[in-house]
Amino acid sequence: MLRTLLTALILFVLWLLMSGIYKPMIIGFGIISAMISVYVVRRMDNAADADRLEVNLGVFATIAYWAWLMVEIAKANWAVTKLILSPSMPINRHMFRIPYTQKTDLGQAIFANSITLTPGTISVEVEEGEFLIHAVGYSEDDLDALADMDRRVTAIEKDSI
Repeated sequence: MLRTLLTALILFVLWLLMSGIYKPMIIGFGIISAMISVYVVRRMDNAADADRLEVNLGVFATIAYWAWLMVEIAKANWAVTKLILSPSMPINRHMFRIPYTQKTDLGQAIFANSITLTPGTISVEVEEGEFLIHAVGYSEDDLDALADMDRRVTAIEKDSI
């Protein structure tokens, strides 16, 4: 019960902060929205799906990974900008497969989403043990960079499997 109330409170506070309007009617709508959201999620949790996603990530390793990823996204942004603004526009599109070493579905999702968040690359398909990747400005260095990213994502998973 405490968890439900805390979830509703957090949802309401986030809703209130994002709306930025503090009139009684709007606050009432926020309370109602938070309560409906918690009610729907609780019903789904009990009836619809018994499948659970365990989050076994190291907190500090995850924070360090996301900081590293933000820097990589900025570097990739700069590289894609130079590529597109270049008069000759030397685009080298390429689709290739990259293996992943994550043990959990969450780790695989983090890796695939990290690839897609990085400008110029996108995770197209998931196969058993590998992803199909599309790159706009492909080079042989991409394989090493993605292998490094894979290693870093695997490092944030705790050894619980």
